[in-house]
Amino acid sequence: MSAQIEQSSTLGVLGTVREGLRLSPAMRRGLGLTFVLALFATVGRLIVPFAVQRTTDAGIGGPGGVDTDLVLTLCLAAAGGLLVTSACTTWVNVRLFKAAEAGLAQLRIRAFRHVHDLSVLTQNTERRGSLVSRVTSDVDTISMFVQWGGLMLLLSVLQILGATVAMALYSWQLTIIVWLAFVPMALLAPRAQRALNTAYGIVRVRVGSMLAVISESVVGAQTIRVYGAGLRTQHRIDTAISDHRNAAVKAQTFASVAFSSGVLLSGLALGAVVVAGTMLGIAGEITVGALVAFLFLVQIFTGPVQSATEVLNELQNAVAGWRRVISIVHTPLDVDEPERPQPPGPRGPATLELEGIEFAYPGGDLVLRDINLTVPAGARVAIVGETGSGKTTLAKLLTRLMDPTRGRVRINGVDLRDLSLSDLHARVVIVPQEGFLFDGTIATNVAYGRSGASPARVEETLGELGLSDWLATMPRGVQTDVGQRGESLSAGERQLVAIARAYLADADVLVLDEATSAVDPATEARINRALDGLTSGRTSVAIAHRLSTAEAADLVVVVDAGRIVEVGTHAELATGGGRYAQMHSSWVSQGE
Repeated sequence: MSAQIEQSSTLGVLGTVREGLRLSPAMRRGLGLTFVLALFATVGRLIVPFAVQRTTDAGIGGPGGVDTDLVLTLCLAAAGGLLVTSACTTWVNVRLFKAAEAGLAQLRIRAFRHVHDLSVLTQNTERRGSLVSRVTSDVDTISMFVQWGGLMLLLSVLQILGATVAMALYSWQLTIIVWLAFVPMALLAPRAQRALNTAYGIVRVRVGSMLAVISESVVGAQTIRVYGAGLRTQHRIDTAISDHRNAAVKAQTFASVAFSSGVLLSGLALGAVVVAGTMLGIAGEITVGALVAFLFLVQIFTGPVQSATEVLNELQNAVAGWRRVISIVHTPLDVDEPERPQPPGPRGPATLELEGIEFAYPGGDLVLRDINLTVPAGARVAIVGETGSGKTTLAKLLTRLMDPTRGRVRINGVDLRDLSLSDLHARVVIVPQEGFLFDGTIATNVAYGRSGASPARVEETLGELGLSDWLATMPRGVQTDVGQRGESLSAGERQLVAIARAYLADADVLVLDEATSAVDPATEARINRALDGLTSGRTSVAIAHRLSTAEAADLVVVVDAGRIVEVGTHAELATGGGRYAQMHSSWVSQGE
């Protein structure tokens, strides 16, 4: 049973942040010094209210009249405090930016790596566009918060604490009034946080769905045009965009209401302080300078409270993105590295054994039952059967794109699950029915078979496969650009590149999904010639869709309804009156 990629992690906000930081250790480096710098930045801001109070009470309203020297000194001190605050804030910002980028780079790499390590079945539980969005746009939301919101959150907490202490030194009565004004916000904050959490979680899901629909439409543009499905496709895109817009508007509405509440409470707090402070001043319990300084401190206190909703907005967006990335990293691997890998044995044609194999796709019935088969070293085997009989599933098990539900697949007596993935990939290579090419040249695509292969080695490879005449038709030889997904080449030419790539990999076992399907006779002849060179001296297992492939095989395996019903040579089975004889007769009657 394959693992399911969850839409989002179920961790709480603090749990999500803790796990996110654990997965990105670079983000935590140097936090101590960053905190100290943030503390200096906060203290620097508190110098201004103190300077205002001393200037008003002692420098201007002192018993001896205006003290110009004191006023100048206090102004210089305030200016110095602002310079320190600015320098420390800038330094904190730079440090947080560097740490955030380093940590998020770790997270991206880890997430991308994990996506590649997931089995084909697990990957198929999520659309490709949505998977890509998790390690791109979702990580970007984290980046925006850590670099901006994180700084604001750190400075805001310190400002609130510092302002509270300073206000209490001037007037504990007015300090209580300020805090009481924000009691409603404190009581409603947990509920608002849960609402924002849910709202932004939906936004991130909608972003993933939107990107998935758009990417599918771009990749399938030709099919959409051919079948005149433009209006239907546009409707799907419009619906996805509309769903994202509605979710984003709902989330932003929640955030706007919370922000407006903070502004309202800040105004009420400031008004209450003016009224109560005036009364305390008349009673002689607070000086004019102290009251003015207190009003400055109220601004320092309420500023972070007002922006807290915006920070909370970014935090919830980041947490929603973080959860989706974490859910990817936490998805268990169905095809994983063994704890103690076994040596793969000497290189060369390998023996394959399938023993007691059963397999079922998630939520489905068994598609393979009681599969037992031995493929001799160096043999060319063709697996034939009707569509849906289980041929392709067998090929995936042989290459360990997924593991059997029961039973074992062995190469030279070693269970594939006991081999390291690097050893397995070096020994077993698959050539799919449609070879995927990356944007680049023929040389770079063939060189995927062996890291570091030079263009000269690629030319030798093509020559060894008898493809020099084809290469000569390419405008720039091995430096010819294949285009995006190989679209500058024909389907047959893409297969030639894929075959050359597999040849250069020099694997012991080749699994071939009929490489000559739907190509012209001339290209088919080239492909067959290349396949002869590719399979020579190797064990090969071909998913056969054509009679010619089965006829050329040393051994034919007939699969029907998930079971192996016949094994033998083409000559034996063609005259045996069984399932293969029926298929052979059908092939011949169709004129192949």
